Amino acid sequence: MGFKFTMTLSTALLAATAVFLAITAQPGDAVTFCGVDDDGQTVCKPSIMGPTPADPAPECCKVLTALSAEDLNCLCGYKSSPLLPALGIDPELVMGTVKKCGITPPEGC
Repeated sequence: MGFKFTMTLSTALLAATAVFLAITAQPGDAVTFCGVDDDGQTVCKPSIMGPTPADPAPECCKVLTALSAEDLNCLCGYKSSPLLPALGIDPELVMGTVKKCGITPPEGC
């Protein structure tokens, strides 16, 4: 009985990017993820992690409102990725937080 693992090209590219960032990042380097810097990630974490996420803080919504359409598409691209859950982030909560901040997610997201 064999195990068959399939990966879409986009998932493979996202995983490769994550590995590259992990390898090349130096201690103390700021990591920007889909246009969200370390500070933005910190203020939004309570809304995108854990079994009982908090409503997004105004600071989180400010970060998300400032994102470009390209950044929102980037976030949407991670919706089905195994990368975010591996980091303790619920992809559905990410897009739910976007909606709670009054932002319309990209079509099909």
